[in-house]
Amino acid sequence: MRGPQRPGPSTDGSPPLELTAFVGRSAELAELAEAMETARLVTVTGVGGVGKSRLAARAAARSAPRAWARVELAPVQDPQFVEYAVVEALGLTDHTTRLPRQILLDRLAGRRFLLVLDGFEHLVAACADLVSELLRRLPELRVLAVGRRPLGLTGERLFPLAPLAEDEAVELFTDRARQHGPEPDDCPVVRELCRRLEGIPLALELAAGRLRALSPAQLLERLDDRFRLLTGGGRDALPRHQALRTAIGWSHELCAPAERLLWARLSVFAQTFDLEAAEYVCSGDGLDAEDVLDVLTELLAQSVLSREETPAGPRYRMLDTVRAYGGDWLEAAGDAVRLRRRHRDWYLGLATWCELEWFSARQREVAARVEVELPNLRTALEFCLTEPDEAHLGQYLAGSLWFCWAGCGRLSEGRRWLERSVELDSEYEQSRLKALWVLGYVAILQGDTVPALAALRECRVQAERVSDGTAVAYAEHRTGCLALVTDDMARAETLLRSALGRYQEIGELNSNVLMAQVELAMARAFQGDLADAVRLCEDVRRVCEDHGERWARSYALYVLAYAAWRDGDPAGARELLADCLDNAHTFHDLLGSVLSLELLALVTAAQGDPAEAAVLQGAAGRMWPSVGLPLFGSAYYNAPHELCEATARQALGDERYEECVRAGAGLDGDAAVAWALGGGGVRPLEAPPSSSSRGEPQPAPRGPVSHALGDAGKREPAASPTRKGGETAG
Repeated sequence: MRGPQRPGPSTDGSPPLELTAFVGRSAELAELAEAMETARLVTVTGVGGVGKSRLAARAAARSAPRAWARVELAPVQDPQFVEYAVVEALGLTDHTTRLPRQILLDRLAGRRFLLVLDGFEHLVAACADLVSELLRRLPELRVLAVGRRPLGLTGERLFPLAPLAEDEAVELFTDRARQHGPEPDDCPVVRELCRRLEGIPLALELAAGRLRALSPAQLLERLDDRFRLLTGGGRDALPRHQALRTAIGWSHELCAPAERLLWARLSVFAQTFDLEAAEYVCSGDGLDAEDVLDVLTELLAQSVLSREETPAGPRYRMLDTVRAYGGDWLEAAGDAVRLRRRHRDWYLGLATWCELEWFSARQREVAARVEVELPNLRTALEFCLTEPDEAHLGQYLAGSLWFCWAGCGRLSEGRRWLERSVELDSEYEQSRLKALWVLGYVAILQGDTVPALAALRECRVQAERVSDGTAVAYAEHRTGCLALVTDDMARAETLLRSALGRYQEIGELNSNVLMAQVELAMARAFQGDLADAVRLCEDVRRVCEDHGERWARSYALYVLAYAAWRDGDPAGARELLADCLDNAHTFHDLLGSVLSLELLALVTAAQGDPAEAAVLQGAAGRMWPSVGLPLFGSAYYNAPHELCEATARQALGDERYEECVRAGAGLDGDAAVAWALGGGGVRPLEAPPSSSSRGEPQPAPRGPVSHALGDAGKREPAASPTRKGGETAG
């Protein structure tokens, strides 16, 4: 679990909510902390822009010793994705077919944890249902909800957040004004301005942004005009939400025409965006692309936008309230669908570029870029799958993101989009065929063989019908992969060799093609031909290094490490596995990580440290439930595990072995990988001297592993749909 361990202020990939100074609210902060101690569900309510999110983040950051995470729900439109958003925010990488709610229940069981749900008001029913069950079944969990209305659950303690008192409002206004020029004096004009804005932090910050061009007196005069325009002069009757909308509308009114236009168009982005996306999506029809930067800079200066640094470079963010205002103007102008289509086009292009660059030295950059762009990619997918005549583009986009689903630890989400896409009719068969083989691949990695086989069979049949040789090759390849993990080695070898031949015929070379060669090498290794396995993987390694590819390379290293161990070279195997594990973990590839840990445990036992081997087995055992059926339920993949366990038990004794396994199971994913790579700090436990650890390293078995374990490699494999003449898509 890559879960939060005292973050600072959130762990969901969203920016800290305190990029600027936290002004005032000391009394409210203390009261909220007290409420969180006495109630398991506290909901902070209030008008948009009143500072709910910032106060909740500050309170959560002070909630030690509880770990916590913030889930930003404003970008989530489909209630079905609420639970996925929570799983993602908590960093709970999970490759299985388990529902996200079950993942949350399993992974948070027994943990003292604070879950902050921010911006749920448009998803009340889904959030209430989730929170109710989580609180009922996780007694150590507490929830801090942030929205404009209550969840409506029994035991919910409401914490209505009022605007700032006058002194605090003046303090906030002058603090923000200082960032834009000379600090204004605490004078009657400033106090009147803060009163007119009713102490709403967002309104105050927007107004402060205007001090670059206007004096406080000019601000007040223009604000008075705006109030009269909206209300006919009835100041005292103004509700707070009207004051906020007035402040935003007034800020909008003071913008130049190009600034208003860009503000409205930028509302199509989800969460953050970069300059290149803004220039493409928002330009044209009154705004030249070369002018976007200048106009965007003005919106930054006026606090309509904020800038933040990310692993993918500088990005820009618009507050939800400000975005909603711009979205209303875009709808009113009748331009919303056109802008959403341009947004979709940009992210289709981005996904295409990322898929191509995945097979290059920019692979890690691609992984980081996709991570930060996921909210926008989801928005583009939703547009494609709900708009008439757009289904083929949704299928193309979901299929093109295969490297994100399979290579970056997002199998569950990917499967959801792929299943939705292939259910739709499309006139463009090629896009649907790609979505089908990617769906089959994802299901294989989740250990869900029957749906995988169905998707691959449909892909193969339809591809042959329309003479799509590329889709035939991919369907055959993935069917061979399915045979591999279900222990039908002969069929796996036949299908994989055939698929590689097809790839060569059509000139296909990418990470998928190299993975087919790695899978063929694994089948050869399991059948005892280590020399051929090494030859195949050394070729993959060479091609990967020529292209800068790291993901497929890590699987080739895994097979080479297996061969090195089998050949009596545990030191060489360890070096290969360290490289493999480091890369897999970098991409959040849980399958690659846990396979490396399993084999590393055996290598460690062979080097004479059975206690360390047992700890690594325990760590791997904790990870497998998030991957799927341990070691695919495969006798071949399981044989090294059994040999490691037998060796360690014999050296340590049952009681000591189980103690070491429990210690390893206490390590989360990050800690386990850091420990295995030698950066784990304090050992989970110290192993007493044992006969094996004092003696020579244990030799690896010669010949097939199944011989070393009796009949382990000869058992009938579990749930193999390709045995005894069963039909496959190949």
